[in-house]
Amino acid sequence: MSDEGGKRVGWVELYFDLVFVFAVGQVAHGIVTDPQWSRVAAALGLFATLWWTWIGFAVLYNRRGDDKRVADRLFVLLGTVPCAIAATQAHDVFEGHPAVFALALAGVRLILAVAHRWPAKGELDQHRISWGYTASTVLFAVSAFLPWPWLYVLWGFTLLQEAGFLLLGSHRDVHRDVRRGKKRPSRESRWRELLAPPKQPDQALDSAHLSERFGLFMILLLGEVVITVGGAVLKRPSDDLGYWLVLVGGLVLAGALWWIYFTSAAEIYERLLSLSGGNPALAYSLYAGGHLPPAFALVMIAAGVNLSLQDPAPSTAAWFITAGLTIYLVGTRVFGTARRRWYLGLLRVALLAATVCLALVDRLLPAPWVVAVVAVWAVGTAASAGSVRHEALAALRRQ
Repeated sequence: MSDEGGKRVGWVELYFDLVFVFAVGQVAHGIVTDPQWSRVAAALGLFATLWWTWIGFAVLYNRRGDDKRVADRLFVLLGTVPCAIAATQAHDVFEGHPAVFALALAGVRLILAVAHRWPAKGELDQHRISWGYTASTVLFAVSAFLPWPWLYVLWGFTLLQEAGFLLLGSHRDVHRDVRRGKKRPSRESRWRELLAPPKQPDQALDSAHLSERFGLFMILLLGEVVITVGGAVLKRPSDDLGYWLVLVGGLVLAGALWWIYFTSAAEIYERLLSLSGGNPALAYSLYAGGHLPPAFALVMIAAGVNLSLQDPAPSTAAWFITAGLTIYLVGTRVFGTARRRWYLGLLRVALLAATVCLALVDRLLPAPWVVAVVAVWAVGTAASAGSVRHEALAALRRQ
């Protein structure tokens, strides 16, 4: 994390995250109970809905939260109640009964709408955000009474409009100009726009707080992998080789995933956001939208590790682990490089394809061996990521 100061994560935010530990566990358990790709797609939709709920409180506290203000703490504590109800109802969504889940999410949005109306100093357009959450409250409440698939369509629309009023910032102006017939800006000009300070200073986000906030959430998701490893091995006797393969391999895999994110990616993201002056559009690209794929990838990996110790293990267990690792590597930009060379792009694709294809090991060896093989591959990837990102980190540290 940055040592340059900035807002720190509040104690009440850490308490709030405890609810999402349970919620994430329910999403992973939903995959384990029905290890099919259709269930993974449903889990992704459910996770994205919970993800944007969590982001609503993260952005609220980043911009105006203060542990010293009683009202700010109370709003977060109130939010834990409907969030906990939604977490307990996650399994009902998988079974086709999403009404209570949707109403709980409507309650969360109502709290966020009131929180943004509450008087505070140094506001951006709080009324605009409050009206946005008011609309979300109505949409989620209405969705509780809609049949499948329309309620999921409405959920998707609701989350998109939340992304718009929370973090997209000046990107809305770009899309508006394109609709009016103006030329789409080049890649370089878009990056210059993302790295420029926001036009309205009160829209800026605190980079230190946001980096720490998302880092802590990634720790919670890695914790789900560790908990899954511990819980899964208890199903086998300790004199079984599969017990030790999953126990050691799973913990090594979790450690490698931690290394990939926290030794370079986390610092790169924070410094980029700091250099941009807290640009909300960049925050969306790096954190709100950018962290969703690797975050859900950890849920897939946890489910795959759990399934690997079933006897017999389903064929999808290995693919959940390797596909999850591949998504995690893409989401954390492990193989990204500033050098534009065609052979580097080809090598990147080859490495990602090889990561997915590690699942084929289960045709030769039992599923616990896949966990061990993937763990070794992840360690090698973590080591290579350090050298690839060394130059980028050095350049950012000089800024």
